[in-house]
Amino acid sequence: MWAQTLSGPFRFEQVEIPAPDPAALAPRHVLLATRAGAICGSDLPNFRGGLWPHPAAEDGWGATRAPGFPLHEIVGEVVASRHPDHSPGDLVVGWASMFDGIAELVVTDGDGLAGYDAGLPPTTAVLLQPLACVLYAVEQLGDVSGQSVAVIGQGPIGLLFSHVLKARGARRVTGVDPVDRSDVASVFGVDEVVTARAERWAARLSDADRPSVVVEAVGHQISTLAPALDAVAFGGQVFYFGVPDDPVYPFDMMTFLRKNLTLRSGVALERRRVLADAGSYLAAHPELREGYVSDVHPVAEVQAAFGAALAPRPGQLKIAVDMT
Repeated sequence: MWAQTLSGPFRFEQVEIPAPDPAALAPRHVLLATRAGAICGSDLPNFRGGLWPHPAAEDGWGATRAPGFPLHEIVGEVVASRHPDHSPGDLVVGWASMFDGIAELVVTDGDGLAGYDAGLPPTTAVLLQPLACVLYAVEQLGDVSGQSVAVIGQGPIGLLFSHVLKARGARRVTGVDPVDRSDVASVFGVDEVVTARAERWAARLSDADRPSVVVEAVGHQISTLAPALDAVAFGGQVFYFGVPDDPVYPFDMMTFLRKNLTLRSGVALERRRVLADAGSYLAAHPELREGYVSDVHPVAEVQAAFGAALAPRPGQLKIAVDMT
């Protein structure tokens, strides 16, 4: 079977490798024929040279040369299954549990997969995985109806946060990003577009303008947690959704204490449930079908797809990879 593999920082090459043996599947795992994938911000550090060693990494720079790595947002067809809820021929969306989704066939945990509306093209259905993550995170915030909220980072994940928070009844949604997102603000429920770095936005807020909820949807650096704490109103909540690249972050404990804040974070649990919730949400909000995936690359151009994801620009949102 074919797979794309990182042969060095910023460089993919296609290789031929033995296909997984369906008879060797672990309990509750499935073998998928991939149909599409999408690039998450958490995949990009590995493309640049690697921060998180894959379990198969044995040498060299941090990411690994493991075939198919790094990509975890996938759509595929079940080829073989040892999971009671998945059968051969099922179309599913979700997580490639080993982050090795850029391959013709992928073995993954069936608990991270769910069926989807077969009327959706695979390169559209990929949006259900990040949407599921956002829906689960927003659940943790409780009732946001009538509240003023802000989302730092208006890339693909941040825009989904804006959309879901508005749909959940937020009175006002502010989107903060150095990239101008005014062209898609109305589609994603953003009431105020702030085209600036987070610290500049936070520094000029009056007490009356402070949101009661701030979502940090950037990650991969240490500079945006502090302005999230600065910006949020007294007694408010900060949800740190962006994936950290550093194990320890500077944290303004005095601001956290004096403002009586709540800091939340965490990965998506109950994955099959929230993937089903994402399918229902997309059915209720069909505007996301056309407005979220902005670029589709054939898998032969996966290196260009990752390169584009490293350089966000107006008009570029989610980047999908067609593996058919």
